[in-house]
Amino acid sequence: MKAILNGRILMPDAIIEGHALLFDTAIRALLPPADIPAATEIIDAANLYVAPGLVDIHIHGYLGEDASDGSPDGIRKIAAGILQNGVTSWCPTTMTVSKDTLCQVFTMMRTLREESCRAGYKGAEILGVHAEGPFINPNRKGAQKEDHILPPDAGFIRDFADILRVITLAPEIEGCMAFIEEIARETNILLSMGHTDASFETAMHAVGRGIGHVTHTFNAMTPLNHRAPGVVGAALAAPVTAELIADMFHVHPGLFPLAAKAKGDKLVLITDCTRAGGLADGKYDLGGQNIFVKGIECRLADGTIAGSVLKLNDAVANMAANAGLPLFEAVNMASRNPARAIGETRKGTLEAGKDADIILCDDTFAVRRTIVRGATAFSA
Repeated sequence: MKAILNGRILMPDAIIEGHALLFDTAIRALLPPADIPAATEIIDAANLYVAPGLVDIHIHGYLGEDASDGSPDGIRKIAAGILQNGVTSWCPTTMTVSKDTLCQVFTMMRTLREESCRAGYKGAEILGVHAEGPFINPNRKGAQKEDHILPPDAGFIRDFADILRVITLAPEIEGCMAFIEEIARETNILLSMGHTDASFETAMHAVGRGIGHVTHTFNAMTPLNHRAPGVVGAALAAPVTAELIADMFHVHPGLFPLAAKAKGDKLVLITDCTRAGGLADGKYDLGGQNIFVKGIECRLADGTIAGSVLKLNDAVANMAANAGLPLFEAVNMASRNPARAIGETRKGTLEAGKDADIILCDDTFAVRRTIVRGATAFSA
């Protein structure tokens, strides 16, 4: 048994001080220090924040690797690298690449997901795959490669329903409404609107059919207008979870308070990070296209925004600072809310019974230690 002492513990609705967090592979209790069992290993947090491990359900790559490469070692490198950003579980996210490549990646992820759950694994746990495409609208493709966009294919998705956790699609394309109904009825995959040119009315109709999520809200979709609310309007109005890239570039920070107020516990912070994450400015590949990174900006040669280099702990800090939120609410957006969105009951909070995925962070929310299922996996 282990216990963390002298920390500011971030629970879903409060910051708790003067208590200890007791855990082994799972969270066991929040209790007074005097009640810690004998022979318990003590970790002194030295006044750091003690938070649940972060859950990134939309991340393509990190440290030069990309989920769409189909490289097991590349996935392991990403999983290890994002520990330093406080991410303890994630959904490797594919681009709109060839169908053969997607089949290869999805098949590979089955094995890697099992591997990531074993004791001693030094990386963030794989929860399943987020397939961003290929059933999207070419008019809103963003950095996705148009050559690989396909019409909806429920049979293809059913073959990989065990590993897919999220699919991003455009509900307005031909055959997509029937696809949404079938996949929502027959699987537990979270269906998300994204890279879409849908009207507000079509988007709301899709929500009624089975759409439960919105991919990188405000980006690659019809914007909010007072006479044509678009997909953004549907994202804010409908009872769906909605992603936000809080890197201060994809979405102006002046909108962070609006998003937080409109969506509440349905707002999900994501990174949409590319292989350039954690590396220097320069030219990189994204789904077969060159992207150019300068600071927080990632663009194609024509200027199209192409993913990010955001770290999820920085997204939490940005949201807390710019939305005027208590830190625990911003943390919920990167832990509890994404876990709930994909139906993951073991992750997301420090409540008893959850996996002991824990991070210790300083006042800037820089990560000093990452614990995965009770074992320290990263220490600054």
